[in-house]
Amino acid sequence: MPELSRRRALTAAAVVATTAGTWSASAPATAAGHHDSKGTFDEVYKGRRIQGRPAAGAGHHHHGAGYAVFVDGVELHVMRNADGTWISVVSHYDPVPTPRAAARAAVDELQGAPLLPFPAN
Repeated sequence: MPELSRRRALTAAAVVATTAGTWSASAPATAAGHHDSKGTFDEVYKGRRIQGRPAAGAGHHHHGAGYAVFVDGVELHVMRNADGTWISVVSHYDPVPTPRAAARAAVDELQGAPLLPFPAN
């Protein structure tokens, strides 16, 4: 299998991209018993809408410890590292302390380009 680079992932995603729907928040603004990294957020950062919430449904292929992050309604795949930091498919080599910080880092890295859906195998 060829090595998957960020450029190849974004190119592949562009081929299968469709109009992204907006995510409607169904979780409460703060969930009892969750740490700061597990709470929900919904804000505009540098003109982009970033959102995050605990992910429902353990059957989905989340590596983000049950957490979903969206940029302009498109899911940003995040993963929690063993040391508690977070990375995303866009800023994979720059760990940050929270999912919100991962979303902001992705917006910074995208520099205005749209986040395209990441194809799931």
